[in-house]
Amino acid sequence: MSAPHWHLLGAGAIGCLFAAALQRAGCGVTLLLREGSPPGERKVVIERDGGTEQLTLPVTTPAAEGGVTHLLVTTKAYDVAPAVAAVRHRLDEQSQVLLLANGMGFAGEVAREAPWLQLYQGTTTEGAWRIAPLHIRHAGRGTTRIGRSGVARPAPWFRCWRDGLPGCTWDPDIERALWLKLAINCAINPLTAVHRCANGDLTSRAALAAEVAHLCEEIAAISAAAGYPEAAQGIHGAVARVIAATAANRSSMLQDVLAGRRTEIDYITGHLLAVAARCGIEAPRNRALLAAVSGLGC
Repeated sequence: MSAPHWHLLGAGAIGCLFAAALQRAGCGVTLLLREGSPPGERKVVIERDGGTEQLTLPVTTPAAEGGVTHLLVTTKAYDVAPAVAAVRHRLDEQSQVLLLANGMGFAGEVAREAPWLQLYQGTTTEGAWRIAPLHIRHAGRGTTRIGRSGVARPAPWFRCWRDGLPGCTWDPDIERALWLKLAINCAINPLTAVHRCANGDLTSRAALAAEVAHLCEEIAAISAAAGYPEAAQGIHGAVARVIAATAANRSSMLQDVLAGRRTEIDYITGHLLAVAARCGIEAPRNRALLAAVSGLGC
């Protein structure tokens, strides 16, 4: 079987990192850039381990013609559904669409608009940040999990991910992995955004540490009611480990606030609260954080 050709929506840090991995594994990769971007080729630069990797990728726009067999979406959560809609005329029932963004809820939006698409989801702990457009630094290796709920065997195209990205695994229970990451983000990201602090401050400052504990209690109750017992039992420890491992980091939500960008709060805490409402669980502290972040005006 020949290697598939992937089209990429969302050429930020993670998107460029995965584009390089797919090309390394022998896949074709085309960047779908904003409308008005001139067609042709672009150079992508990745700094890692003291060296520099460069690759040249073809560029087109979502509105262009031509079928898309494999689509990777690494946009912000609120852009996922609009981005897929912009390229939907190039997709058919055989198209494979992998959504890899922070938060949850956007997959349902895509499925409602295009129920015939073959949707997959993923989550990653790879560390990367953008230096300039199409120029990134790979700051730390992590793990990537990809799957489709109820599908035990990896999709045929997963071989390229496994070969090009060390630490990438197929997860037939991807929803649990996504929920655990969401739960951890709910306990960390909004607090750092509101208090404009590094992750480590959530344990070094007593008042914030107490708030993290209260948030985790609410998150545990929601997780248990929603059918995620492992997350319910392990959320306190998981959050503590992430804070310790990323103590000097600024969360992506804080970075968005500082840059005056829209945050992904609706797909992180907002999704948690939507699940809580369906389960009849009160979560006043998480609800207050949602209001606080939304009130920042980003």
